[in-house]
Amino acid sequence: MGAKIVSVARKSPAYKAGIRAGDELLSVNGHVIRDVLDYKFYGYEESVALTLQDREVTLKKGAGEDIGITFESYLMDKAKRCANRCIFCFIDQLPPNMRETLYFKDDDARMSFLLGNYITLTNLSEEDVERMIRMRINPINISVHATDPDVRVQMLRNPNAGRCMELLRRFADADMMLNCQIVACPGVNDGEVLRNSLRDLMSLWPAINSVSVVPVGLTKYRERLYPITPVNRECAREIISIVEEFSNKSLKENGTRVVYPSDELFIKAQMDIPDAEYYEEYPQLENGVGMIALLRDEFHKELAKVSHKAKVRPFTVATGVSAAPFIAKLIDELAEKCDNVISWNVVPVINRFFGENVNVAGLITGEDLISALKGKELGERVLIPDVMLRHQSNVFLDDVTVEAVERELGISVRVVPSGGKELLSAILEKKTKGVSRLCRNR
Repeated sequence: MGAKIVSVARKSPAYKAGIRAGDELLSVNGHVIRDVLDYKFYGYEESVALTLQDREVTLKKGAGEDIGITFESYLMDKAKRCANRCIFCFIDQLPPNMRETLYFKDDDARMSFLLGNYITLTNLSEEDVERMIRMRINPINISVHATDPDVRVQMLRNPNAGRCMELLRRFADADMMLNCQIVACPGVNDGEVLRNSLRDLMSLWPAINSVSVVPVGLTKYRERLYPITPVNRECAREIISIVEEFSNKSLKENGTRVVYPSDELFIKAQMDIPDAEYYEEYPQLENGVGMIALLRDEFHKELAKVSHKAKVRPFTVATGVSAAPFIAKLIDELAEKCDNVISWNVVPVINRFFGENVNVAGLITGEDLISALKGKELGERVLIPDVMLRHQSNVFLDDVTVEAVERELGISVRVVPSGGKELLSAILEKKTKGVSRLCRNR
């Protein structure tokens, strides 16, 4: 049975070739299509022969141009479930009675290539590995956590986890690009384990494009789970020291840092966030690496264009506890530049829903936002970052809508795309075409 086509984009190569919703795709250029990777890989060329359930169609297009077909499911297949029982898994720490989709654990190599998800490699068959190498899937985002086989098996609680370096070497030998992530758990994979992991990963350079080290995220829902100590100031400083040992060495020898601590590590360590230049091309931005530096850099560039005569309506910015001091400092710089008095406030929203250890804006719920703002002098409008909302929606994680927040607070709430330019434009009430920088972490 083929893949059911649900829509065809008008003016696309498929539409011009007479393909319509309801058709079923069986093969592309003679290859049976199992999923979206086959579809994209075999349909890359300029001449594409499609076998449908009742006819064959040949179409012409630009190399790499999208054929224009949408299927019943994005993957054209079921997503692969995670086979691990990671000691730090965030999904295991979710409260009960949330939407069922939030509890689904994916670990799908196709999602890594297509959407940037991080995968663990533990559920790959030999056929999967050979297929990825044959198709030169690039880049692959891998949750490494530790290269020591015993430590990785302990952390992922999966006997297949010990093959990580073996698979990474095979991908590196095939000239594939690898982005890696390490979730640092004190007493488990920090210290010498972290140092050895970074040494192993750097041995694969230049296939290793980037490595991020992030602190473990812990909610208040950890009953009967593996006991993990939160990353404190001293631990964060030690981790940063180890990371920068390899980062500085790579910068000197290879001309690029490759290894980066996350913003949250610098915050926990009570250390200054580096300048934008430190993060080079921001290879791990969506993993929380360099987001504050980029926000600050973009804000400063736009601030230089702002007239000292600018007038600003009173406003409040609500954001996560981690980002609040940085945003307050930026707005203070705007206020100092302007002749007119600016009435403003930045409210750090304490996370009651997941617990106060969770302090990023992307995990703030509507109820916590309302609780943090209720009864405060908010000015004439409230600005919130778009990462608070589910992707491309106006709904928070607890299913509260932006409209519900507005009704409860009796004030206009504006959702601001992530970025310094977008933040300043929202404050000044200028239109901008902002692009969201959403984080996906495993």
